[in-house]
Amino acid sequence: MRRYRDFGLAVLGALASGGALADPEVVRGRALRLLDALDVRLEGDASPLRVAGPAGPGTLTPGTLIAADHISWLDVVALLAREPVTVVAKREVGGWPVVGRLARAAGTCFIDRDRLRDLPDAVGRVRDALAGGRSVVVFPQGTTWCRASGGVFRRAMFQAALDAGAAVRPVTVSYLQGGVASTVAAFVGDDGFVPSLRRVARARGLAVRVQGHAPLFPGDWGDRRVLAAAAQEAVFGADLIPHPAPSRKSSTTGASPLAPGSAFGLCPQTPDGLERCGPTEEEGKRTGSGREKEGKRKG
Repeated sequence: MRRYRDFGLAVLGALASGGALADPEVVRGRALRLLDALDVRLEGDASPLRVAGPAGPGTLTPGTLIAADHISWLDVVALLAREPVTVVAKREVGGWPVVGRLARAAGTCFIDRDRLRDLPDAVGRVRDALAGGRSVVVFPQGTTWCRASGGVFRRAMFQAALDAGAAVRPVTVSYLQGGVASTVAAFVGDDGFVPSLRRVARARGLAVRVQGHAPLFPGDWGDRRVLAAAAQEAVFGADLIPHPAPSRKSSTTGASPLAPGSAFGLCPQTPDGLERCGPTEEEGKRTGSGREKEGKRKG
């Protein structure tokens, strides 16, 4: 009960900040309070995710495109607690309880994955933000997965980095309990926000690790396809956290029932016992359709 109360107070405090959430340090402080309220420890070195550029009179350094894997609604909170940036998120995030209101107040850029004709406009907004010196977080997998190495990086947003001359910082977000990988925070499939929040609030010793990797500079990559593949390799290749055996139970950690045989050996199950790992069937159709259309355009 204490965590629910503390989380509620932290949310109310953040919402009461109003326009102050436009201040990066206010955003960072509020995000840290949300993690503290849930007893979620933030791990990873504290070095900036933004890539420093040449300094000089009249020189405007482009922001950094931060490309991260996507596991949970908690990813956004962890990344903002690490470094306040503009976040690009799917339109549905704006409707999530609590997180949606905070995301809108913090200036999140929402994109509609069902309206591919709007994608060039979204890429243009990210390009302009980067060119104006603002760093932007994107989740190129397009949806949440219960493991860091799920899905494929879509390449559209990497064009924004190329057009703005901005560096790309690959980042791996992962969750641990007792030093091993955990999917207790995974927010996938038809999961609801409240059940997900309940799992996180009940989890013992939960930590979120935000691990930045060596930057990728636009001049070193020929096109967005190659750049996206390099970022994906950096993010997925960093999965060095030990995983428990597939048959491990988690009744003492507050996690959902576990699905043996999953890539993590830890994917939460739906009430009917089916593994919830990756997007829903409908999301998968949208993802596949998007890749087909992109392929035809490139064709």
